[in-house]
Amino acid sequence: MRVISKKPIREFWQCHPESKSALEEWFYKVSQLSINNFLELRNNFNTADYVDGYTVFDVGGNKYRIAAVVHYDKQRLYVRQVMTHAEYDRNNWRKR
Repeated sequence: MRVISKKPIREFWQCHPESKSALEEWFYKVSQLSINNFLELRNNFNTADYVDGYTVFDVGGNKYRIAAVVHYDKQRLYVRQVMTHAEYDRNNWRKR
């Protein structure tokens, strides 16, 4: 799976340096995937959820969330937003 783009991930860990190792681990794992649907994704990331057109990943022991759009046919994952769990709970990410 090709991740587009790493920029929001890097920007997030610059503000939250403690998240860097967890986000890099997630990036590496998702980059190695070749999957065809959400069920296969869920087999690799059992805490991933599908919410309003986004695949939302719990990262770092549920401390961080990554909202992404996944195009299985093109093997591309578009990172839309990286946030803390508290930011996710406020639901502002859906308005972007």
